[in-house]
Parts: sequence; structure tokens; C-alpha cells
Amino acid sequence: MRFMVLVKADKNSEAGVMPSEKLLADMGTYNEELMKAGVLLAGEGLHPSSKGARVRFSGAKRTVVDGPFPETKDLVCGFWIFQVKSREEAIEWVKRCPNPDFGAELTQELRASEQRMRDQLAAKNATKK
Repeated sequence: MRFMVLVKADKNSEAGVMPSEKLLADMGTYNEELMKAGVLLAGEGLHPSSKGARVRFSGAKRTVVDGPFPETKDLVCGFWIFQVKSREEAIEWVKRCPNPDFGAELTQELRASEQRMRDQLAAKNATKK
């Protein structure tokens, strides 16, 4: 079963504030655990809504509305896609996640570690096709 885990936006993520170095390191460790367990299919942080747009559909008409969007409760700032055996297993993995409170900038070392993880996921997903 696949599950999408959404990380809700808040005023800090919408302001483009990066998580603290410690949180980023903890998230990296968590993501490594997910990968080693074969659970993580994908995961990313997302840009704030100020860099986004919404496309509204009304019959054949399409209307584009540029961000930012005021209601952060309706916004997502990141996600994971898990491949697990059950809803309960997905929930257990989410309970292990570090609490995503925001703070300082992503270091070069953490950025490199995150890129290695993305490369590994891309290679894994390419072999499945």
C-alpha cells in the first residue's frame, strides 16, 4: 500500500524560513531509516505558496491565481510517499518523525546528504520501470 504523508505549512514555512540545522540532521537520519527499511518512495520539501499558482477549472475555462495564499491551514510544505503493508505501519513511521519546528539554514553537508538520498531514490525508482 502507498500512503502520502503531508507536512502542513505554517507562517514560518510560508516565509521561507528553513528548519534548524539539528532538525535537518534529524530529518536526514529519519529519511535514511525510511530508505533502509524500503519504506520511502519519495519525499520533498516544497516552496512557499508565494512561488506557486493555482489553476481553477470551470467547464472549459481555466483561471490562474498566483500565490501567496493566505490560508496556511490549507497549504502543504512537504511530503513523503511510503510503501508499507498497512495504514497502521504508515502511522507508526510517521510517529517516529522529528517535530518539524523551523529555525536556521541548511548546511552544505546536510544538502549533500539530502542529494545523495534523492539520487539513491531516483536510481531505485528507475530500476522499477
